[in-house]
Amino acid sequence: MLGERAASLAATKLTEAILEKGEARLLVSTGSSQFETLAALAESSVDWSCVEIFHLDEYIGLDQTHPASFRKYLYERFINRIPAKGFYPVDGSGDVAAHIAQLSLEILKKPIDVGLIGIGENGHIAFNDPPADFETHEPYIVVELDERCKLQQVNEGWFPSLEAVPRTAISMSVHQIMKCRIIISAVPHLVKSEAIAMTMLNDLTNLVPATMLKQHPDWHLFLDDHSAAKIVKL
Repeated sequence: MLGERAASLAATKLTEAILEKGEARLLVSTGSSQFETLAALAESSVDWSCVEIFHLDEYIGLDQTHPASFRKYLYERFINRIPAKGFYPVDGSGDVAAHIAQLSLEILKKPIDVGLIGIGENGHIAFNDPPADFETHEPYIVVELDERCKLQQVNEGWFPSLEAVPRTAISMSVHQIMKCRIIISAVPHLVKSEAIAMTMLNDLTNLVPATMLKQHPDWHLFLDDHSAAKIVKL
């Protein structure tokens, strides 16, 4: 399966980093598209006691107990299943500026070895919706979510309506994502087929943020028959 293959590559690269340096850093995505990948990765033979984990984004003003919280998602589906060396959650509650400053200091200490980067239905990476900021070098930024991004969250069942989706979020910047040594994108499901076609058929453009991934020297894209439906004839 797609997620298992993506997880296998991630596990291999994390283990290589551990053998080389004695430690590794992992960046993970959330959402329904990542269920299989994270489940398989949690079952892998990676020495998690040597791995520090970061994630991409979080809604502003959403408590960790909310069903749509990415912190809640990750604790339940991944972090609580492994003995990780450390986990540095993106916290959108309380003093957002202070949270961003502290998290930015932490992530800039050492490179991220493996980045699991999903692609949204509007072509976003993290919460960098189009037109994405390709210029900032800040590790984490505050962004406004566009309507299609919010609709995706509703359709995946995280929120009951568009009105219930927070307007703003903290997102890892595109520049910071591209600093990962290897990027692995597991992108299943028919609803992602348009985003995949836009990503693969367009030159670099911030109107399709995921086109930036093609500029990375070690990017690996995993698709299924559904998500590849609009490019399989090429």
